Amino acid sequence: MRRHALAALSAFTLLFATASLVDAGNHAGILEKRARQDLTAEDLERVRKVTQPTTDFSGAEAFETMQGGAGTSKKLVNRDSFSQFLANLTFEQEQEFKLGNALFRKLWVASPSSTQASDGLGPLFNSRSCQSCHLKDGRGHPPLADGDATSMLIRLARPANTEAERRLIADHAVLNFADPVYGGQLQDKAVTGLAAEGKISVAYTEKPFAYPDGEIVSLRYPTFEIKDLAYGDMHPEIAISPRIAPPMIGLGLVEAIPQADIIANADPDDANADGVSGRVQIVRHPETGELTLGRFGWKAQNATIRQQSADAFSGDIGISSPASANPYGDCTQNQTACRALPDGVQDRLGDTEAPDPVLDLVTFYSSNVAVPQRRDVDDPQVLEGKELFYAAGCTSCHTPKFVTTRDAPQKEHRFQLIWPYSDFLLHDLGDEMADGQQVGEADGREWRTPPLWGIGLTETVNGHTYFLHDGRARNLEEAILWHGGEAETARENFAAMTREQRQALIRFLESL
Repeated sequence: MRRHALAALSAFTLLFATASLVDAGNHAGILEKRARQDLTAEDLERVRKVTQPTTDFSGAEAFETMQGGAGTSKKLVNRDSFSQFLANLTFEQEQEFKLGNALFRKLWVASPSSTQASDGLGPLFNSRSCQSCHLKDGRGHPPLADGDATSMLIRLARPANTEAERRLIADHAVLNFADPVYGGQLQDKAVTGLAAEGKISVAYTEKPFAYPDGEIVSLRYPTFEIKDLAYGDMHPEIAISPRIAPPMIGLGLVEAIPQADIIANADPDDANADGVSGRVQIVRHPETGELTLGRFGWKAQNATIRQQSADAFSGDIGISSPASANPYGDCTQNQTACRALPDGVQDRLGDTEAPDPVLDLVTFYSSNVAVPQRRDVDDPQVLEGKELFYAAGCTSCHTPKFVTTRDAPQKEHRFQLIWPYSDFLLHDLGDEMADGQQVGEADGREWRTPPLWGIGLTETVNGHTYFLHDGRARNLEEAILWHGGEAETARENFAAMTREQRQALIRFLESL
């Protein structure tokens, strides 16, 4: 969860701010790499066949219950369904996973503290632990009636205003430009003696949707507002983007999907004329500085789980790590009171507040949370719903299957048939879903296709059924009906179904 203030550009950013000529060629090269390098010709053909969308809906496909490959969790369905480790981990890796889990749940405290290994919270922050946002490793929710907005973040960004700023974005040196005072996200909590930046408020307007068969449902359109700003007005061009925390399951498998296979599904010019034109998100690799594919986050703005974890430590909790070393998190240079407070760096432990192996362990944990086993795959209504899902055109974005690379750094992620139901590309979802924020290649109407695996267990794990980036949808039906832009045809196909058919399609989603 990256900070984007131009005034705080790191040495890493500056190093690449003038690399435009070389990068233009690299960008084209990334987009042209459409063949996997990890497989023989024979294996490539096998993968092509097994990942083709099915045309036979008379029964479940082979291995369909194992939607997370060999690591799929077969544990009993309960509130811990998103908190299991990959079934194919070794005993030693299980221990490493549990250590990472403990750090993921760890409550950080403000400096100075007698518990030095937990020192460094904030000074401005959104939560005290990773688990506070990713509730039970699952899905966050919008602000509730009691004002609790812990598992939702508000991103702050403005557009580029000068040629130099536009060049920085074109060169992938920055993703966008943060507020000069409030930074890249609103911090609604602060340590004792410091004022939080502000509070999130949301109001809903009910909007009726009429099906062709006469049935009417009510959708709720959210209007988010930031109240009680403690440090003056924001920049007048700042767009706010509310985003709930996504589930943690299957991230390591997503990272192991070959870049070539994701790029192969991109169709930026809609060459097949189906109205869907997915685009890749290109970002800088946080360690090498090379251009690579973004695949994590609501706008696919992060390339690796490690950087996603480091940015969350920094932006959400205010904790520095080897991959994001600023101990003041999202506290900007203009927030002098925040900068004057002590940090939690302990020289005897390292030069950051969460030195290695803390970040490594949290990254390992995040990479190895298992996807739960599918349920009811042979149920006639589920099979009917699956066929309707495919026929409606939903798989144009929600790609059912991939086979992970043989070259994955971790053996347990290699050459796995997985069923994420996502293409991990950017898609225009229309005006009503737009947040108005550019994030790298993504414009203000574009979002990464979220994986659907595990979506049917949201209520079991998290006790709610709020979906989409801002949680506006109160159930899966509403989530479908909010789809516009490239997904409008699929939405209209869903709307044209009979009530029983719509229920079958939703039953299929609930089986994932």
